[in-house]
Amino acid sequence: MNPNGPAAENWNLRDPAQLLATGFGVGLLPVAPGTWGSLFALPAAWGIVAATGQLGLALAAAGVFVLGIWAAGACVEKQGIQDPGPVVIDEIAGQWAVLLLVPVDFIHYAAGFVLFRAFDILKPWPIGWADREIKGGLGVMLDDAFAAAYAAAVLWGVAWAMPRALGG
Repeated sequence: MNPNGPAAENWNLRDPAQLLATGFGVGLLPVAPGTWGSLFALPAAWGIVAATGQLGLALAAAGVFVLGIWAAGACVEKQGIQDPGPVVIDEIAGQWAVLLLVPVDFIHYAAGFVLFRAFDILKPWPIGWADREIKGGLGVMLDDAFAAAYAAAVLWGVAWAMPRALGG
């Protein structure tokens, strides 16, 4: 059995929950779906901020988190495994949360991407705990919310400290 869950042909993008949970199909790419989901989130975040400002991104991240609990939960139930690989709505919401309150530029977005992926993959406490212990849609979404909090804290801390360290 594929550790990421059912193969792409077992997903139905006509099902609204599966369409949303897979990031409109991005999660069905064959290798590293979480990374693809996070990459997909970057230009979307840039566009949301350009159109609506940081508040718009905050509202979008919160809305996707709530929708993600439902969509991911439906996929967990339908596919029969906890946190199927093609479900990337958690990466999208988490990546957007990391990018709140940082400038919209390549450096901050790239650093936010790398930090988020690192914490999501390494899963230090409580990320790993949430991933193992909390089931269903909330469990799928919550470990990425914790990874986003860690990544954002590091990103914001470095962004705050760098000018001071460089004498600015």
